[in-house]
Amino acid sequence: MTTDIDALLAQASQLASGLTDFGDPSFREGLEVFLDSATTEGQLTEIGTAAAEGMALGNLVNRLNVVEWHRTHPELASTRVESPIFLIGLPRTGTTALSHLLSADPKNRSLLGWEINESVPPPTTATYRTDPRFLAAMEAPDMLGMINPEFKAIHHDPPDMPLECATVLGQHFSSLHLSTTFNLPSYMEWVRSNDHTQAYEWHRAVLQVLQSECPGQWQLKSPVHLIDPSALASVYPDARFVLTHRDPVNVIASACNLVRVLAGTFTDADWRPYIRETWPEVIGTLLDNQNAFRDAQIAQGRADAFVDIAYSDLVADPIATIASLYDELGETFTPEAEAAMRAHSAEHKKDRFGSHSYSLEDWDLDRDELTERVQPYLTRYAAFLE
Repeated sequence: MTTDIDALLAQASQLASGLTDFGDPSFREGLEVFLDSATTEGQLTEIGTAAAEGMALGNLVNRLNVVEWHRTHPELASTRVESPIFLIGLPRTGTTALSHLLSADPKNRSLLGWEINESVPPPTTATYRTDPRFLAAMEAPDMLGMINPEFKAIHHDPPDMPLECATVLGQHFSSLHLSTTFNLPSYMEWVRSNDHTQAYEWHRAVLQVLQSECPGQWQLKSPVHLIDPSALASVYPDARFVLTHRDPVNVIASACNLVRVLAGTFTDADWRPYIRETWPEVIGTLLDNQNAFRDAQIAQGRADAFVDIAYSDLVADPIATIASLYDELGETFTPEAEAAMRAHSAEHKKDRFGSHSYSLEDWDLDRDELTERVQPYLTRYAAFLE
């Protein structure tokens, strides 16, 4: 796998019709750590190497095109991304299901994979679902699902449903999802210690392009926001936050298994000891960050910027739960939105691609030790965990 950044940039430039301006050069640090970690530590298969290089190259090409679009449309830089809604619960707490449901509301604006990866020219409201890029995405084979059907049973993002903001942050090479897709110890540590402000400035630049011809109320999600939520808030000071709650000890077991299955697509090595050692602490850190971030926002007079949702409520009665969410956010839950969400729920049944089985015992994890690690969260949100 190449670690020659300049050669990779030159290849991206060639694919982007000779464009050479990648924008804020701070992305290079994350790219360098990512490539080096993938090469020296990732133990990637041939498929894994191709996937990592392809992901990096695709991110760079989109950077070139977005930066060029901003250059030729300088008015975009002053446009606001107004009061976006971020779903920032832990992984495996229903954030994907909630985001998919919210995307059914016609007035909401979600991030679909095709527009994240090919943001230029920006989509238009009139042709959003007939855009050739959308149609191509809908017709393309699900390669990951074909290679690894076990992962599809755990997590599936169809082309007409939202992807995580992690993918946009990955275009700045500052995203936890890159060390979830591949086991990359050095890159993981870099992501956990990095200041993500510039990555969120890139995130905003992409949204400014995407909303320019297709506006709406942004509803965005990713557990990776909990890596540096203060950076998120510094770029989006009027953002609102939805926290989904589920027993984090069970989340840890589920997350470990997800990483094993997903990263196992791209390596033949046994990463279970690393996953067992790393991911319980990653989840614990995300919870620590969530608590500290909420306290900081409360201190700034933004207590009402947060809405809490119990995972059990979302599973038991998603429509009633969303109606309550809209009420707390001060949004109107229209009959049209409700009908669309009910239709979505009827079509997209849980476990339709198979069930996800996992346990603490599978990972030789001790419930009492994990409970002690996440006790501040358990105490604070006990009412949502019953």
